[in-house]
Amino acid sequence: MLSSRMMLILQELMAAKSAVTSNDLADRICVTPRTIRNDIKELNSILLQSGGFIESKRGTGYELIIKNSKTFKAFLQKMAKDSNSNMLPSSPEDRVIYIVRKLLLDNYYIKLDDMADKLYISKSTLQNDLIEVRKILTGFKLELVSKPYHGVKIIGDEMNVRFCLAEYLFNRKEIVVNMQRQAAPILPQKDINKIYTIIIKEVKANKIEMSDIALNNLCIHFAIACKRIRDENYVQLAPEDFAGVYSQTEYKVAKGIVTKIESALHVSFPKTEIAYIAIHFLGTKKIAKINLNREEFESFVESDLRAAIKEFIHKVDERLKLQLINDHELFIALGLHLQPTLNRLRYGMNMRNPMLDEIKTKYPLAFDAAVLAREVFNKRLAIEIDEDEVGYIALHISVAMLRQKMQQDVKRCIIVCATGVGSAMLLKYRLQSKYPNQLHVVDTTDFYRLNETSLEQIDFIITTIPIERKLPVPIIFVNTILGTEDLRKIENYLKNRTENKIDFLKEELIFLHKGLPTKEAAIKYLVEKLVAAGYVESSFGASVFKRERLSPTSFGNLVAIPHPMEPHTRETFWTICTLKKPIDWEGNYVQFICLLSIGKNRTSDLKLMYDYLIEIIENKRKVNQLISCEEKDEFIETINAML
Repeated sequence: MLSSRMMLILQELMAAKSAVTSNDLADRICVTPRTIRNDIKELNSILLQSGGFIESKRGTGYELIIKNSKTFKAFLQKMAKDSNSNMLPSSPEDRVIYIVRKLLLDNYYIKLDDMADKLYISKSTLQNDLIEVRKILTGFKLELVSKPYHGVKIIGDEMNVRFCLAEYLFNRKEIVVNMQRQAAPILPQKDINKIYTIIIKEVKANKIEMSDIALNNLCIHFAIACKRIRDENYVQLAPEDFAGVYSQTEYKVAKGIVTKIESALHVSFPKTEIAYIAIHFLGTKKIAKINLNREEFESFVESDLRAAIKEFIHKVDERLKLQLINDHELFIALGLHLQPTLNRLRYGMNMRNPMLDEIKTKYPLAFDAAVLAREVFNKRLAIEIDEDEVGYIALHISVAMLRQKMQQDVKRCIIVCATGVGSAMLLKYRLQSKYPNQLHVVDTTDFYRLNETSLEQIDFIITTIPIERKLPVPIIFVNTILGTEDLRKIENYLKNRTENKIDFLKEELIFLHKGLPTKEAAIKYLVEKLVAAGYVESSFGASVFKRERLSPTSFGNLVAIPHPMEPHTRETFWTICTLKKPIDWEGNYVQFICLLSIGKNRTSDLKLMYDYLIEIIENKRKVNQLISCEEKDEFIETINAML
């Protein structure tokens, strides 16, 4: 069996294109040249039986020689299998997560030499990994401390430690109701199953309404609580912090569950731990019925929250012109969702959103609207809302927008047909059967009777004969027997599409294959181009960076769509930039940037623009096709063909 240092030496020699000196190997592995020479001597005795050997070349160093490639390959496969059997990570990213889990679970100081040996990496590589580990821990307000002759250990508030455990020990991006997928073994599976069974039974018996995600999170936190209590780590909060919890019905339910879990798992929960579990109920309960009367709604949703929701919806309408201010259903839905959310956030409890990336990509306009909740709730309620919560709010905004679209998108038209009632009715029923939720044919008429027909409530006219005189509504000329081209004309109008599909794209605002190294440099470059061309004022850039600080606008598939907090220009347009190499944009690689300038009082433009963008950013092939374009005219032709 190879030692960790031997594995490192072998990896270095396999990667080297020429001989490597003992001094170079010693520097890379952080040992003395003498140790390297001793390890190579021992390593050679193993390799000689495995199809290879290490040759020492005077004056140049060591070189790996493979005599029998088949035997050597089998040897490497055996080494890899032995490594995988211990569930050791292979990539730097996986290694960082492995280290975080190890530190969280072991609950004592770990020596760096021991960890490096376990991972088959050098101590210097481990030190680099720990830089990333510290970044992760900082996000949970935790600290990695070192103690001479002891190693490193995580310290911090117990609740924050548990939040970190919940994030890195379980697959929080999936809804796993039966708790069968632990990323690391926090408890035996039989204990996990007992916890899940007890919670399900008690929740049903007490008629508590919970979503599957909330139920899953509660099971996770119970499992973590059992592990931490067994290790004598307890939630430590002042009694006054929990004063309002002990009188709640949720505390009684939590106590009942805890009693059964204590008996089943032989663990004892202090009173503060029961209150901690009760907060999970307060933060996840939902109302079984949506059609509440005013008194029921106001008894569930506190007055400060109701006022904050009103201000939030008003701000959405003011900045994005979505016309949601009179949507009573949205107001009720947000209240019922946000009241338990506030109960959680007041105690610093998080709930991950497994749909976040998909929401940001598929509903960018609704997500933009939801981002405004962060500043309203911070100012009104002194509550910090993270991206996961913004994603849930965006879903409610999306529902309201779809509800509004269903009410507004039915177009009213008149059919003008010169060939008689039969063909007119054929045309009418063909259209209404094809577009049942988009089109309402108000009437059919002959051309000579058109003057007698009121067009006040009509969106457009479909006619089978040319109409040359000017009318107050658009005219669509089609054949009596509708063909493909006729249907395309009608569909373009129903979707508010024009023949020119690139209304939002300006040739002078396309910048291809730029060598911009960072997100900040890219935004600054594009803003400077817009200011120099007279499209925007200098305040535009500050607003774009403010929006980025609230929530990054990278959407995956190499795309970022930065934009200002509020409209700055009269018209809506894009500024496009492709990059020579992808850049890191808050955790996502980006090579295609579309800087939006949102037009004032142009809501229809905004919705249409986002429809176009979603068609592109959802399709990685289309994005790569645009990134590869060398010239502006090629880019315009390509994007026009996509929409």
